[in-house]
Amino acid sequence: MAFGSFNPSRQQSMMSDINVTPMVDVMLVLLVIFIMTAPMFTHAVKLDLPRAQAGAVQLQPHTVSIAIDAQGLLYWGDERVDAAGLDARLTQAARQAPQPELQLRADKNTRYEAVAQVMAAAQSRGLGKLGFVIDPHKEK
Repeated sequence: MAFGSFNPSRQQSMMSDINVTPMVDVMLVLLVIFIMTAPMFTHAVKLDLPRAQAGAVQLQPHTVSIAIDAQGLLYWGDERVDAAGLDARLTQAARQAPQPELQLRADKNTRYEAVAQVMAAAQSRGLGKLGFVIDPHKEK
C-alpha cells in the first residue's frame, strides 16, 4: 500500500490496519514495573512481640490561666496577684510533673511590656508551654 503516491486519479481506499506495537511496548514496560514493585508492598518482617497487660498512663497537664487587664494588674486564674506572688506561683508550677500549660490572656489595651515581663518570668522559671488566648468573635 503506497501512502504518498502522486497519482490523483487513483481511488482512495480505507486503511484497515492498526499499529499495536506502541501499545504493546507500553504494556510490557508497565508489566515489568509492576512485577518489580509488587514484592515491596507485601514485604514484612515477622516478629514475635511480647505482650503487656497494662496500658500506658498518660498524664494530662492542667492549664493555668494568667490574665493581665488594661491597667497591668495580674490575675492567676480568678485571683489577683502581684509580681512577687506571680513569681512564687510560676516557680511552684515549674516544679510540677508534668508542667502545666500557661494560657496568657491580655486586654487589647495592655502594654506590651507587661505581657513581655510575664513571658520572661515564665521562661526564666523553666515553663515552656505558653499559649495566648484571644476572643475570635469580637469585632474590631
